[in-house]
Amino acid sequence: MLTKRIIPCLDIKDGRTVKGVNFENIRDAGDPVELAINYAKQGADELVFLDITATNEKRKTLSELVTRIAKHINIPFTVGGGISSVEDVSVLLNAGADKISVNTSAFKNPQLINDLANQFGSQCVVLAIDTKFEGGDWFVYLNGGRVKTETKTIDWAKQGVALGAGEILLTSMNNDGTKDGFAIDITKAVSEAVNVPVIASGGAGTMEHFSDIFTSGKADAALAASVFHYKEIGIPELKKFLKTKNIEIRI
Repeated sequence: MLTKRIIPCLDIKDGRTVKGVNFENIRDAGDPVELAINYAKQGADELVFLDITATNEKRKTLSELVTRIAKHINIPFTVGGGISSVEDVSVLLNAGADKISVNTSAFKNPQLINDLANQFGSQCVVLAIDTKFEGGDWFVYLNGGRVKTETKTIDWAKQGVALGAGEILLTSMNNDGTKDGFAIDITKAVSEAVNVPVIASGGAGTMEHFSDIFTSGKADAALAASVFHYKEIGIPELKKFLKTKNIEIRI
């Protein structure tokens, strides 16, 4: 059995780490390089950096940040935000990123997933899906959760994997920042529908939420932000707790 992964997420805005609730009410959470170093020391398995205000002008700034982070940590990290071309990915991987995350650009141009997988390998390509439950089903949202589509989350996850995505980063907008727990039902459904790892995101508030998403939700990894940024849950303590629940985890 593959070990489960704990992944702190750093949302980056203008070079700082920020955090919100339900994708709104953004506040500062610290310096991303310092946080990255700290999380690597604590035993995080991977890190995810998402530039939530990504524009072409800021791509250079983001690549410089990636270079700084890569110098200081020895765990894999994924970078996303505004990536829309093979060239964008080349810049970030050359700067030191291990994987890249695509979201809106991949939905609007699914061929991008195929192009990136062919160029860099599926293991580099993480398909991020922002999803919201409404009208009796889970639908895909774009542009940082601002634009609803009529595409069901399960359908897009399957298509993305068929095109070459090597991993799914699934964020429930209903649960994001609430600390009421991960969205177990949609995470389980996606995990059972695809043959690549699924990272659950949105809603972590307690250690039990992590064990629940690994067992009931069948997630391969769990991503969280504020509970780690504000030291509400320590990664070493969390991993020890998960061990007591007989969940395979790297200590």
